[in-house]
This record gives sequence, structure tokens and C-alpha cells, in this order.
Amino acid sequence: QVQLIESGGELVQAGGSLRLSCAASVRTFSGYAMGWFRQAPGKEREFVAAISGGGGTTNYADSVKGRFTISRDNAKNTVHLQLNSLKPEDTAVYYCAAARTIARTILSLCDYWGQGTQVTVSS
Repeated sequence: QVQLIESGGELVQAGGSLRLSCAASVRTFSGYAMGWFRQAPGKEREFVAAISGGGGTTNYADSVKGRFTISRDNAKNTVHLQLNSLKPEDTAVYYCAAARTIARTILSLCDYWGQGTQVTVSS
């Protein structure tokens, strides 16, 4: 069983930055690709970013390319999402998730999900 715990969400003004973190309780963290997803009120959950187990491959949704950066520290079993140039439309609950491959992560075919952390961007 893998437990994922997100942190770092808060209220921020448009144009600001945040760093989200996700801590994983798993023995072989590098064996999992990790992803970030978000769900805004009244909308379906959407893919944001993914990173391969070794960290060498990343993938981003078009809406966040150039503004968000995903990274991981396998020694600390954590994955981060740096959010820059935030917009009000980035307001959502952000979830991290784990899957065996980055392809499955991008397709939201994840095996484990966290509980989410709220990001609110004011205009």
C-alpha cells in the first residue's frame, strides 16, 4: 500500500508562486512515476504534470507549460510541483498520484492517489 500526502496549498495572489509537495510512504519510490492532477469546482479532474521514476522524463499539460515545474527527490520519497505565474484559473484542489509508468500517469491510470491540497489564486 502506498500513502501519498500533499502539502503546500494556500491562498495566493495572481502572478504569485507556490511549491506543492507530496510525500510518499513506499519502499521503492523510484519504481513509480508520479503525477499531479487538479480539480476545480464543477469541473472534472485534469492532468497537470508527470515525472518518470528516475526523474529523467517529464510531461505537462499545455495549460501549465512554462509556468509549472515537476521534480522529485527519490532519496526523500517526495515529488514537488513548482507553480509560477499563477492565474485565477489555476484555482483547484491539487492531487498527487503514483503509477508504474509515466504513460499510465498521463492517462490518469494511477494506482494511488493523495487526498489533495487546495490552491486558491485571487485576482
